Amino acid sequence: MMVFMVRKLDSLVLLAVTIVLWITFILELILHQHPCPLCHLQRLAFVMTGVGLMMNLRFSTRAEHYGVAILSSLAGLGTATRQILLYIMPGDPGFGSPIFGLHLYTWSALIFFAILAYCGVALMFGFKRRSFITREFSFLEKCIVLSFFTVVLANLVVVLLECGLGPCTRGSFGYHWLWH
Repeated sequence: MMVFMVRKLDSLVLLAVTIVLWITFILELILHQHPCPLCHLQRLAFVMTGVGLMMNLRFSTRAEHYGVAILSSLAGLGTATRQILLYIMPGDPGFGSPIFGLHLYTWSALIFFAILAYCGVALMFGFKRRSFITREFSFLEKCIVLSFFTVVLANLVVVLLECGLGPCTRGSFGYHWLWH
């Protein structure tokens, strides 16, 4: 019973990660705010966190999959904390527009922390009866995974348009492959 509950919670957390990626992608397009290199790293950490959770849905709940999600969330939390500390001085407007009073990197730090807490609890309670069989996605899980892959692909295309095949540097804001 607990493994079934953890599987459903993994689906919900993957959905939350997918929603975060969609929100940042849409805000980038609507507000014309190009993400900085640290923002790209946080998105990559969300993608890898989602991959770890998706592996749990496909290949059964395993500590190794939570390990991917935990290490990715730690990297994302570290990157988001670094960005918070860059703009911590009083009077500093920060980077980008705040959403509900907090900048996206602050929201990222809070979400990564929540994912870490979830993974820790799931590791404690999700392994009463472990099975290593491959499972099929339910219809809802297929929809979540498809949305996750779509937003990952969309972000990849946008990063390629912004940075080209080289590194994203501090001054690489804009779509260099579309217009100058």
